[in-house]
Amino acid sequence: MADGNRIEEGRGEAGEAPPQRRGPAAPLPASEAPFDAIGLARHLLRSIRSGALASLDAQDGTPFASLVTIATDVDGTPLMLLSRLSAHTRNLLADPRASLLFSAGGKGDPLAHPRLTVTGRVSRTTEPRIRERFVARHPKAKLYADFPDFGFFALEPGAGHLNGGFAKAATLTPAELRLDLSGAEALIAGERGAVEHMNADHADALALYAKGEGGGDGPWRLTGLDPEGMDLLAGDRTARIRYPAPVTDMGSLRKVLVEMAAKARGAEEDRGPVPSGG
Repeated sequence: MADGNRIEEGRGEAGEAPPQRRGPAAPLPASEAPFDAIGLARHLLRSIRSGALASLDAQDGTPFASLVTIATDVDGTPLMLLSRLSAHTRNLLADPRASLLFSAGGKGDPLAHPRLTVTGRVSRTTEPRIRERFVARHPKAKLYADFPDFGFFALEPGAGHLNGGFAKAATLTPAELRLDLSGAEALIAGERGAVEHMNADHADALALYAKGEGGGDGPWRLTGLDPEGMDLLAGDRTARIRYPAPVTDMGSLRKVLVEMAAKARGAEEDRGPVPSGG
């Protein structure tokens, strides 16, 4: 029976619109997040050496997750060394769509630590620089990197999803995940020589950089550098060292490294010697 004062289902008062139901919270774009989502995502990309690779089964499209070792190109593009005998490689050759999970891990609840998922398409690369950067990051890979059934692959990022811990989530664009290398051609060309020079002659400075970032004792070795920072390795430990400001050429790199070393030495002197026990 029609009634002008009837309260319809889902309406609070006669004639009033129903209250809007709140859907699940969606992550903010990184540029709008109330924390440095871009900085944290790039840190995870550069500092984590292994992660979960999700590919699509070549037979029926079932999601297939596996563990792989990871390095990064100069701009932050994720790199992998894969065997054609592996199921994930066969999957990628049939369908290049994939994602990589970078998880910081740590003590306590694993979900309390930051992690980053990068989705995109995987393709094989024969760029010599890729081999150099990967083997520097994973020295043991040198034993099998040149086997005929192995090859280097790069994940071209399409998007990123960052979970930085409780109530910290953001989405990232490819441009936010990777560095713009415009104007940095000289730095890229001189990277390998700079890495070799620092490892041979300035191990003390590398140790200071790592200690300043809480990396602990070494010996630390430089594995790669880019316009935004340096990647260090000591055994299985990594340290990502950011410059005070971006650099694009070898002259500005030398200047900023000298300034960083001087600042780190000054901080060491200010702290003074560690008192002995007793």
